[in-house]
Amino acid sequence: MAKKTNNSVSITPLHDRVIVKADAAEQKTAGGIIIPDTAKEKPQRGSVIAVGSGKKDEPMTVSVGDFVLYGKYAGTEINLEGVDYLIMRESDILAII
Repeated sequence: MAKKTNNSVSITPLHDRVIVKADAAEQKTAGGIIIPDTAKEKPQRGSVIAVGSGKKDEPMTVSVGDFVLYGKYAGTEINLEGVDYLIMRESDILAII
């Protein structure tokens, strides 16, 4: 059975997939320069919102609420109830922070 939080999304990822809510892109540089929307990079970290049940003989290592780093082009963007999420395989996650 998939793990979800109470205020989570209304879908359940299958097998080794997770749903991640990406952090907001940086608005300013460390020096205080405001970054325009066209120059912002996609965030590469976020929080896990829902976790699938895992593959046979391979339990999931991430859990709901973990903050993770993932590849720049990892996952598929989905929009649920006006909020953007990424759905990706657990293997696309590089680290738990």
